[in-house]
Amino acid sequence: MRKSAVLLLASLLATPAFTANADAIADAVASDTRSSQERLRDEYRHPQQTLRFFDVQPDMTVVEILPGGGWYSNILAPLLAEDGKLVAAHFNVKADSPSYYNRLLANFKEKMASDGPFNAVELTAFDPLEQLDVAKAGSADRVLTFRNVHNWYMADKKDGVANAMKTFFKALKPGGMLGVVDHRLPESDADDKMESSGYMKQSYVIEMAEKAGFKLVASSEINANAMDTADHPRGVWTLPPSLRLGDEKRAHYLAIGESDRMTLKFMKPE
Repeated sequence: MRKSAVLLLASLLATPAFTANADAIADAVASDTRSSQERLRDEYRHPQQTLRFFDVQPDMTVVEILPGGGWYSNILAPLLAEDGKLVAAHFNVKADSPSYYNRLLANFKEKMASDGPFNAVELTAFDPLEQLDVAKAGSADRVLTFRNVHNWYMADKKDGVANAMKTFFKALKPGGMLGVVDHRLPESDADDKMESSGYMKQSYVIEMAEKAGFKLVASSEINANAMDTADHPRGVWTLPPSLRLGDEKRAHYLAIGESDRMTLKFMKPE
């Protein structure tokens, strides 16, 4: 990098706005909305670095896709409570939905009903085939999805992923950003491994986002794990936190840690 570019980057990082944003994210990560068990995952999920990479700011409208148990919501809710807005596009629960859909959604609603930053959260629903209005069209500054793309592919193949990307594009303002984190399959592996392993090829995720109209702005190795071969008996769920093999080679999989993950930032063109 040229010296002038280095100096420019250094000056930007030193600006009061950048510092204030970084401090706000650090405060949210330290929030008492988070349990001690959740904090153990910071080593692998790098929430401060990830949210800074996605340039999430406290005055933004952010849509989190399928927050599940609320691991990231417990950071985003306090971050956005005062000046911004968190829209949680949770499970679209139906009569035949898995039981954990109901349990996690009920727990999330319980958080929203209690005093605290979740009072300000707006709840919507998302399903890549049946529920595509996660937020008012053109209202979001950021749409964030953490470890979800593989589920859409495994359930509905290209239709699920394509519909998801179109939904996110519609929800974002022009110039808004889509942030994607997911388990990464090596490009040299066979495509059919994406059908059941929980891992996705980064090139495929980029391709599907670009087909929806997005432009790739940057990728990051913040959530990379070189120790993960993405080749395990129970797919990504062999690794922590799932540890589907129980005590079998438990120490080995704990030593690997959580999966190798892509971290991608896309823009909806102006």
